[in-house]
Amino acid sequence: MMAAPLPEKPAAMATAESAPAPPPTSSAQTVAAAAAEAEPDFKAGSVPVPVADAEPTKVATDPAPQPTVQTAATANGASVPVEKVSTESAERPLAHHDDDSTNPADFDGAVDSNNDLPTAETLARIDDYVVLDRDRKTHTFRSLYTGKHCARRVLIIFVRHFYCGNCQEYLRALSSSSITPDALLRLPISTMIAVVGCGDPGLIDMYASATNCPFPIYADPTRRLYAELGMIRTLALGARPAYTTQNLLKSSLASVVQGLKQVKHGRATKGGDARQVGGEFLFEPMELQSPVTTPWGDGEKSAMGGFPFVKGGGPEKRSSDTSLDGKGEDYDGRGVEEKRVTWCHRMRTTRDHAEIPELMEVLGLDGTGMPIKDLKRWSRAVETRKGTGLSMAGQMSAMKAQAGTVS
Repeated sequence: MMAAPLPEKPAAMATAESAPAPPPTSSAQTVAAAAAEAEPDFKAGSVPVPVADAEPTKVATDPAPQPTVQTAATANGASVPVEKVSTESAERPLAHHDDDSTNPADFDGAVDSNNDLPTAETLARIDDYVVLDRDRKTHTFRSLYTGKHCARRVLIIFVRHFYCGNCQEYLRALSSSSITPDALLRLPISTMIAVVGCGDPGLIDMYASATNCPFPIYADPTRRLYAELGMIRTLALGARPAYTTQNLLKSSLASVVQGLKQVKHGRATKGGDARQVGGEFLFEPMELQSPVTTPWGDGEKSAMGGFPFVKGGGPEKRSSDTSLDGKGEDYDGRGVEEKRVTWCHRMRTTRDHAEIPELMEVLGLDGTGMPIKDLKRWSRAVETRKGTGLSMAGQMSAMKAQAGTVS
């Protein structure tokens, strides 16, 4: 019996059989070629797109959408299927820490920040946020810049962690450059400074001693104020400012020693978030001739936060029954003077505080501070302005001139 003829093979299959077999390729060649074909080009620090192994596409058994299969050529001309993976999340640069996705790689460039003045809505939202003093007593943020024990103008300086050598140098530079309580008290409008850090309040005494800071210091370990006021996080160093005199190695070693001394107290790791950077915010009255003035009259030394200042040291401890909170207080029926931020600066690197000459100008103090040996850095500090806004310094100068004319 004659056997039935075999069915003819499809043309595509016959062509595939007749074509010479491609030479074997290694897995490394396949993956390299597939990766070269994958899109898009990624920036430094982004997540690379994963490439699937060269396996036949399986039929889906559920209604979920399937990835698109594309063909990528290997080095020897062979084609392999490559799974196209969504790059929506892969295109985002890696965040340093938590949700901080706006920062560059550590020590690379500056933080993507701005110096927009905080709105009245923002200030109202953070009025009751709590800061801690050296005795761990709580105070509302509002109480730092308005209320019975505050001057009419208050500059709040947000520093980094309490072991930061650069910020410590910054506070030391304030006093050495004539930004002192006495100089601020001689201004036509009572002025003060308050400092806020992001570490444990138990380190405030150490910090005040290390910086010889004559101004009240508080702690915001939660960093909520930093976030609400737009201060961001980074480890980028940036250009060396004029207020630093120590080299980076010496400053870093000093910070390590400070931390080691706190081991026995359990505070060696409680200095605060090392990536958090700060800034400066000047709170001033809505109007110069306000119906509510400082309650201290001529004795404006009491307006410096209610702290008696000690020569060569920080402020004495406030008694635990003293209230700083301004809400609900009444000065002979006049109410509490409302304030707004008229000037501010947010750090873009770990050593990017507003330079001393700019602070003196904003506060209305005469001069530019103590020059340093590095004339290039000093010239840049005198000429460059980092902050945004318009303080009452100009009006105060007019008041001085008017007082001089009258006398």
